[in-house]
Amino acid sequence: MKVTTLNTKTKNIFLAVFTLLLMVSFTSCVTKAEFEKSSVVPAAQGMVKVKKDNNKNYAIQINISNLAESERLTPSKKTYVVWLVSDQSETKNLGQFNSSSSTFSNNLKASFKTVTSYSPTKIFITAEDDATEQYPRGEVILSTDRF
Repeated sequence: MKVTTLNTKTKNIFLAVFTLLLMVSFTSCVTKAEFEKSSVVPAAQGMVKVKKDNNKNYAIQINISNLAESERLTPSKKTYVVWLVSDQSETKNLGQFNSSSSTFSNNLKASFKTVTSYSPTKIFITAEDDATEQYPRGEVILSTDRF
């Protein structure tokens, strides 16, 4: 019986390829995007995570910090609305961040979670007077780059 041994260089290449494939498989499930700096609320910063589930829906989670209450904007608005631009260039209202004291804590942190069947290419947030708007009317507060 012949025994084959791998030299150290071959082992290292195999280990590197295996590690790379393992990392890609874990990170390919979730897409992350940071919001770009806002000229309206410069201190605001946040992250969007999008994960495709087994039903081919998209779970979207947004975490934001240092987002001033919408009533403090000039002009004052009632709420922040989250919008999605789909892969078919449709803009969809995903829901709202309430800017009441119960939603925003003393350190101005907020989170938003939803599930949608639309494949997102971009997420942005506007300040609106009506959370049920079908199209964004207010100024864009935060926006991701395309992902």
